[in-house]
Amino acid sequence: MEDFKKIFGILPLWSSSIFLATPIAIQSSMTVLQALVMDRSLGPHFKIPAGSISVIVIISTSIFLTFLDRVLLPGWHKITGKMPMPLQRIGVGHVLTVLSMVVSALVESKRLKSAHGHVSMSVLWLFPQLVLVGIGEAFHFPGQVTFYYQQFPQSLRSTSTAMISMIIGIAFYLSAALIDHVRRSTNWLPDEINHGKVDNVYWMLVVFGGINFVYYLLCSISYKYENV
Repeated sequence: MEDFKKIFGILPLWSSSIFLATPIAIQSSMTVLQALVMDRSLGPHFKIPAGSISVIVIISTSIFLTFLDRVLLPGWHKITGKMPMPLQRIGVGHVLTVLSMVVSALVESKRLKSAHGHVSMSVLWLFPQLVLVGIGEAFHFPGQVTFYYQQFPQSLRSTSTAMISMIIGIAFYLSAALIDHVRRSTNWLPDEINHGKVDNVYWMLVVFGGINFVYYLLCSISYKYENV
């Protein structure tokens, strides 16, 4: 019964991570659609494959994880005398993810104006939002692994590592359902996105992420660490 109570106390924070991953999943789909109608040329002989654009997230996550582990966290420890708690790292990831959606909306607004003027924007304009997502993931995914492993009962610690996979799986299902609902109820996502309003989708994700961040703050403030 005590183990069940501990897990039940973690579930609100876990659910906030599902709603954190859902905008990231939607953005990964929207970014490919944007890249397909942008100028993907790098020099005269090479074009960036639209389906590979999301690799920027992986690259930026890998680079920033090294910087975080070797520079930022040790520097924080020297200044404050302690390491950031897992929930603090997850919170930073929330903020960076919402910020990446703001950048995505602004870039898409600019892209639509260029497309209506028959000018094709470079796909490199998509890089800043993807880098922000990658940096955010470097904060919140390792923070979540640490948090679940520390806070789960000893008998369930092997299960705690599966929580991230469950978050990602559920988030992609939710993202598909949300995109389908947007297509049915609005004209934001027509077959030809130059005639749509993908920037409105991103602004919707900003609001969605902002509400979820407030929910996360309320959950994290009321949570008491155990087994640290």
